[in-house]
Amino acid sequence: MRRNKKRKIRKTIIFVTALLFILFGAFLIIDKFNKDELPLSEVHEEEPTNNEQEEETSVEPEKEPEEKPEEPVQPEEPGQEQPAEETDYSIIIENPEKIDVLVNKTRALPENYVPEDLVTLSEVPTVLSNPEVNQLRNDACEALTEMFNAAKNEGYELHARSGYRSYYTQAALYSSYVESYGRQAADKYSAKPGQSEHQTGLSMDITCEALNYKLDTTFDQTEEGKWVLENAHHFGYIIRYPKGKEEITGYSYEPWHIRYLGIELAEEVYDSGLTLDEYFQ
Repeated sequence: MRRNKKRKIRKTIIFVTALLFILFGAFLIIDKFNKDELPLSEVHEEEPTNNEQEEETSVEPEKEPEEKPEEPVQPEEPGQEQPAEETDYSIIIENPEKIDVLVNKTRALPENYVPEDLVTLSEVPTVLSNPEVNQLRNDACEALTEMFNAAKNEGYELHARSGYRSYYTQAALYSSYVESYGRQAADKYSAKPGQSEHQTGLSMDITCEALNYKLDTTFDQTEEGKWVLENAHHFGYIIRYPKGKEEITGYSYEPWHIRYLGIELAEEVYDSGLTLDEYFQ
């Protein structure tokens, strides 16, 4: 009996031990399987390599746009919606070739108008290399040459900066003002296409060395500017946009912008003290 009990005990111990080994082995297999087959939700993205990290840190952030200058015009606030462009003239000029043609914000030149007698300035000093703006109509060019020569004989050297501009050149210029300063401000300093006297071939912007050959309202304080103000009408030119007449002309004061009318009419307008717009009313 004792031997039978001992045998049963041994068998039980062996069975239990074997069972424990089997369970332990199964646990190891399951654990290994779980490690090899992680679910997708637990898989982490790889960290960028050193090169990728360097590339990311080397990229500069976008810069804020520079503030637009407050002078000579006040820009619109960023993001301010610009009003739709309005057609503020009702008359298309029928005889744009006339020497006394009146061009302003209510009287526009035809889009396809190009003066037939444009000539290149060849006997006066110019500033810009663009051949288009170094042109005037023949009579205006001859008068400008005479005026520049007369000024030089008295010790004043004038320079021609911008004469004829086509409808399309003026359109590009006006658009650039609108983009930079806003439509309301642009309308004070730049004409819309068709409304610019430069398209007539009868106007010239002039300057001098004292202003570094640029256009500035202080031109009237230079010796050259004073001479032009007092003498331009003797050669058929007037200061088209005089000081104090901004509400009438629609543009800011431009002592550099002269307009050819012929000597007789220029002297009449000068003596009247009126703008060309007022003179023809």
